[in-house]
Amino acid sequence: MTFVRKAAVAGSFYPGDARELDATVQYHLSKTSAPQGPSPKAIIAPHAGYIYSGPVAATAYARLAPVAARITRVVLLGPCHRVPVKGLAVSGADAFATPLGNVPLDKEAARSILDLPQVQVFDATHEQEHSLEVHLPFLQVVLKEFALVPLVVGNASHEEVAEVIERLWGGPETLVVISTDLSHYLDYEAARRMDTATCRAIENFSPDAIGRDQACGRIPVKGLLALAKRRRLKIATVDLRNSGDTAGPRDRVVGYGSWLLFEDQAEAPPKDTGESSAGETSAGEDAFGAQTRDLLSRHGASLIKLAALSVEHGLDHAAPLPVKSAEQPPELRANGACFVTLKRDGKLRGCIGSSVAHRPLAADAVVNGFSAAFKDKRFAAVTADELATIDLSISVLGAPAPMAFEDEADLLARLRPGTDGLIIEDSGRRALFLPSVWSGLPEPRTFVAHLKAKAGLKADHWSDAFKAWRFVALEVSSEVLPAATPLWSRRA
Repeated sequence: MTFVRKAAVAGSFYPGDARELDATVQYHLSKTSAPQGPSPKAIIAPHAGYIYSGPVAATAYARLAPVAARITRVVLLGPCHRVPVKGLAVSGADAFATPLGNVPLDKEAARSILDLPQVQVFDATHEQEHSLEVHLPFLQVVLKEFALVPLVVGNASHEEVAEVIERLWGGPETLVVISTDLSHYLDYEAARRMDTATCRAIENFSPDAIGRDQACGRIPVKGLLALAKRRRLKIATVDLRNSGDTAGPRDRVVGYGSWLLFEDQAEAPPKDTGESSAGETSAGEDAFGAQTRDLLSRHGASLIKLAALSVEHGLDHAAPLPVKSAEQPPELRANGACFVTLKRDGKLRGCIGSSVAHRPLAADAVVNGFSAAFKDKRFAAVTADELATIDLSISVLGAPAPMAFEDEADLLARLRPGTDGLIIEDSGRRALFLPSVWSGLPEPRTFVAHLKAKAGLKADHWSDAFKAWRFVALEVSSEVLPAATPLWSRRA
């Protein structure tokens, strides 16, 4: 017999009629600005009545529309308001109902976390809980079909929450949603001050700076922030308002905010980038190669010089070189992904980069040049004394494409030595090798084994959850600089 958790707050927090509910969600989504930028891995959004928080929640959910087809699982965490629970509670239900229909639960995913001591099945805490339910109609309208992992968070530490989220992290098919409102029942100006402080704590990945009165969902928020900081996610605030801005009086307001968190790692490829078998190239790769060779032939020297100047600026100011995008040529103003590699006497001295285009290529080269010199944890920071002995190169990356394979042997057979850059992920660990690494590790098995070691995995590690993305890259080095233009200005 199918066990369906019935809607508890339909008709109060949101419309109980299906057509009215769909129209309400569509209305809120239509009032947001057009979605732009990369797709989020996680969102933080409010859970009050739609008349109050719906406009704020919509600003986050609108960003999912371009990638709705690829999201098939949602891990939804919210605070406990009704029946107390120790730790985190999954549901024993087969589906959660709203007026828009039933949302199936991912039972296998729920079982995969039940061995954690902080997780239990406890349906009583789910029965009347609104912090999860109010998100479902937005998800149903935007994503259409998906499986749900609902978690009510009670008395738990943020590290316990982070452990659960990491276990369920998955790949591009999985979206993490954290449900929280902010300050409660302060006057308008006091709420704005407190909510602004909470926003700064979220933007700075500072869970300890979020106090008890600042967010009812502070525990799941803190858990996500702790994990996001370790995984080096980026974050963007998209809305910060309160009920006094939307539909209520200003003497006693509730605060709301929406945030998007992005992985600085492989995302799904564009539609024209097809999966290639060993020895083949896709039309997307051919187009990238032609465009990038042209870009580097005309602007490669400028990219190299920008990265080098950023390193020198970092020596004096401990920050990347400021770059005004408007002053760059159009090709360098367009979003691009690159890695900057530093070598001294032929040996690696630092390498940092972006695997997904998320900012102008000129800015990416500047930031990654600084980071390769001063932020690569494998090496001490570059010093002024050694600068003249360091060479610099830049690899511009194409979009990562997910690889399909049956097992490790199949993965190894599909790799193209000398051509493929590779990203792997498993057990919450991820690592990337540029195509240039093939020169030192020419055998696929050795290449992958060393990449596993970089990710913190054993050389013989394998699981059914192992994921891989391939990408192509073109490299430019300081050799492209005119003879009269030294790499380092301090060398002149």
